[in-house]
Amino acid sequence: MIADRSVRVMLGLCTVIVVLAALYVARPILAPLAFALFIIALVWPLQRALQERVPTLVALAVTVSVTAIVIAIVAFLVVWGFGIVGRWLFGNVARFQELYGIAVTWLESHGVYAAALIAEYFDVNMMLRAFQQLAGRVHGLVTFVILTLVFLLLGLLEVGAARRKLESLDNKELGQALVTAFTNVGAKFRRFMLVRTIMSIVTGVAIWAFSLIAGLELATAWGVIAFALNYIPFIGPFIATIFPSMFAIAQSESWQMAVMVFIGLNLIQFLIGSYLEPRVAGAALSMSPFVVLFSVFFWAFLWGIPGAFIGLPIMIAIMTICGQFEASRWVAELLSGPGTQK
Repeated sequence: MIADRSVRVMLGLCTVIVVLAALYVARPILAPLAFALFIIALVWPLQRALQERVPTLVALAVTVSVTAIVIAIVAFLVVWGFGIVGRWLFGNVARFQELYGIAVTWLESHGVYAAALIAEYFDVNMMLRAFQQLAGRVHGLVTFVILTLVFLLLGLLEVGAARRKLESLDNKELGQALVTAFTNVGAKFRRFMLVRTIMSIVTGVAIWAFSLIAGLELATAWGVIAFALNYIPFIGPFIATIFPSMFAIAQSESWQMAVMVFIGLNLIQFLIGSYLEPRVAGAALSMSPFVVLFSVFFWAFLWGIPGAFIGLPIMIAIMTICGQFEASRWVAELLSGPGTQK
């Protein structure tokens, strides 16, 4: 009996490891597919409404065009914001080099001879390389976007057929439960993106206003970057606060100014992300903070930046589908946040 249980546990662990390895290895295909399914859930009401008035292919062209325009606008804002910051950085290399020399002198005057260590692990060239690598990642997303659009085109054509197949299953109860679950997933995805977009706009405006009040240069760029990166929980807001704080040092040559900017920006992110957003989202999207953090970093580990964004929608889908069936409802209740209504 004990031997059988040990075998089952080992088989379960091996299965989990194999599945995780498959998700990692197949990320060039699975990540765009996950994004395409997410977008399909968002835009399907538009596609369905158009199909009732115009031919399917015309409706498909309009839906995909609208989707591509929205994605292009967000991508343009990200590229524009980081482009402005990058040009400012390259134009002020001498200022950063001067600050580097001041820091080394101050450390040595206090008996800390860290010049070699700093030179090895942190210098202006490291910051420049970081921006270059970021630009390279942006270009690498082109292939990702193209593949996602291909999956999106094919998937939108198959939604109606997939629903009919589920409804025609021999097990009518299972088929209807799956249709209901997927419908609920789509509704929650749309609510999630609506709330996230509103909160991103509020965050961008708040950080823009704070940057102006604090006297930071590039206030508009910081606001735009904060808006765009707020779609990626935890990771995006952190990046949106650390860069302005670093640039505050170069602008004011005062670490006190940088600390004030860092505290102010993080206070804005905390109030909006931890207080305002959960109240706007409501209990329907309530999720354990631990689960949110885990899902973001887990999928970021597997699929990189796209995984950090899609991780939370994947967890929303898992919770919604599990909540639809009695046998798995405990999983949804376990992952849900405090105060969630059943």
